[in-house]
Amino acid sequence: MKVVLSLGGNLGNRFQTLQGAVDTLFDAPGLEFVKASPVYETDPVGGPGGQRPYLNAIVIAETTLEPRTLLERAQSVENAFGRVREERWGPRTLDIDLIVVGDTVCDDPDLTLPHPRAHERAFVLVPWAAVDPEGVLPGHGRVAELAAGLDRQGVRLRDDLKLQRPD
Repeated sequence: MKVVLSLGGNLGNRFQTLQGAVDTLFDAPGLEFVKASPVYETDPVGGPGGQRPYLNAIVIAETTLEPRTLLERAQSVENAFGRVREERWGPRTLDIDLIVVGDTVCDDPDLTLPHPRAHERAFVLVPWAAVDPEGVLPGHGRVAELAAGLDRQGVRLRDDLKLQRPD
């Protein structure tokens, strides 16, 4: 199954954390790296004021794992990089969201697929369109078209940062 993961963070060494998350996510079987988007610096969306900008990227993968297992892996990686869940949309070292897992539709309190707000978030759609313009967000359409319809003012490409393929 195709998996689309959104990675972001705005505390600590943001880029080092993103790269470490990519390396750690693919350190165990069941998840195969396909490609990563360019890295973008984005203004915070929601949450408390005064937050630092985020670094965001999308990772495309293939998996044989169940969505809940992927969620557990993502949360374990977040925890390994110091993620603290104190306030909704607050600052964080690392956030890994499952955007799409194959054609899975799930509406549980702890796992909603496809991601319920992905269609309105430039920090998800702009990187996704850059790496997978033909991608489709189920229930909403082609990613490139969705990204084109959003305000990109708070989304800046970071040409100086490039996520490396995990070892």
